[in-house]
Amino acid sequence: MDANGVLSFSDDLVFKKKKDEVLNNNNDNGCSHLQVLEAEHQKDEEDEEEEEEEEEDNSIIINGDDPLDHPTIPGWFCEHCPQWPGQAHFLKVDKVLFQGKSAYQAMLVFQSSAYGKVFVLDGALQLTEKDECAYQEMITHLPLCSIPNPKKVLVIGGGDGGILREISRHSSIEQIDICEIDTMLIDVYKKYFPEIAVGYKDYRVNLHIIDGSAFLSSVPPGSYDAIIVDAFDPIKPDDEVVRSKLFENVAKALKEGGVLCIQAESLWFPSLDIQILISKCKQVFKGSVQYAWTIVPAYPSGVIGFLLCSTQGPKDVDFKNPINPIDSNKNFGVATQPLKFYNSEVHSAAFCLPSFAKKAKGLRSNN
Repeated sequence: MDANGVLSFSDDLVFKKKKDEVLNNNNDNGCSHLQVLEAEHQKDEEDEEEEEEEEEDNSIIINGDDPLDHPTIPGWFCEHCPQWPGQAHFLKVDKVLFQGKSAYQAMLVFQSSAYGKVFVLDGALQLTEKDECAYQEMITHLPLCSIPNPKKVLVIGGGDGGILREISRHSSIEQIDICEIDTMLIDVYKKYFPEIAVGYKDYRVNLHIIDGSAFLSSVPPGSYDAIIVDAFDPIKPDDEVVRSKLFENVAKALKEGGVLCIQAESLWFPSLDIQILISKCKQVFKGSVQYAWTIVPAYPSGVIGFLLCSTQGPKDVDFKNPINPIDSNKNFGVATQPLKFYNSEVHSAAFCLPSFAKKAKGLRSNN
């Protein structure tokens, strides 16, 4: 890296094409995971000479016709997805803490230089210690602070336990159900991210090892005040979540005036058609449907979006103005610290859209 912070081709930081150093995990969301290489690994002189030859032969071609599709940098994690073409996301790795595969997905935990511990699922970065608070607090408190006195909440996905941690801050809550199919994922989070997985320690939490859609089909109508879905990454218009009856089942499981919050990706990625998702939700939820967004630096584009929907009740839920604030709440639940990101001002600001987004057909209802 030169004096201006621009990546340069140096002896110890060079793009290389080595098949034994690349691990491509093709998965449902189209991401490719390039194997993390430990920078501190020592090589003998003979290996160094061989590597120098390989680097000379396989360096990325700047002006040629055959540039490398998936370059790696020793000691760095790289995330690359078709949903954000022409770019890749790199994080410097200090140490690999865990790498394994369950019956459902591949997992990686490493200590990064800039973001603390990082969790990667099927090649896609899920959370980091540094900024997980922004995502967990917003996806939880945007819906729960928009309705009075919530008592029963269902979480679909969210196996890290962070949403549970945030729900525990609400003293009105009497029951928290969570559906997660991967027990290994839960165990990994409990071991390497105890400050996040602490949510499982709340006595109100009931863990169901079952697919969320299957669980919803068995739930009596009008069971929950709020449902938070954190299981789809990313959501695309042709995904099963849109084609299936998930939204219909969620609406049925909610009480009158109940709310849903679901991750809805970034405004900056036109390939992820948020408008279609909003249109689908408006067909099902007859109360309010609003798009919110927040800053999460470690995520692609640095932001993430949420869809908030409500069933029809005595009056529409006003998502923009929290009626159940917790800013001054001294009860942290099972959390060990006060809120780091969320407050009532941030809540209202989350629904303010940039000018280009206001012009989108599906987002005009935010105005």
